Amino acid sequence: MYTLYVSLTIFASILLVLVVLAQNSKGGGLTSQFGGSGASNLIGVKKTGDLLEKLTWGLAIAVMALVLATNFTTPNAASTDDLLERAKEQQDIQAPAPKQPATDTTKK
Repeated sequence: MYTLYVSLTIFASILLVLVVLAQNSKGGGLTSQFGGSGASNLIGVKKTGDLLEKLTWGLAIAVMALVLATNFTTPNAASTDDLLERAKEQQDIQAPAPKQPATDTTKK
């Protein structure tokens, strides 16, 4: 299941990048360079923009949902308590014993 979520996330991310690049920006975007002008004339400029905007939002939401699903299905994830316990054990092993202040035994 984890592998499926990761692969779907990668696929949706790539599609999201392509859809964002195909949108019209102030400079005209890549739509006209990849034959998007024919599609714009076929279904209208306004409808093409609406479709690309809806695809962008849908893919962005899908990527977020897939990332959350991947997080919940991560195999063999150690809990934070286990990690903290191991860190404390290593700190106890590596830390030198605290130095005691020397007591002055000479009399004045």
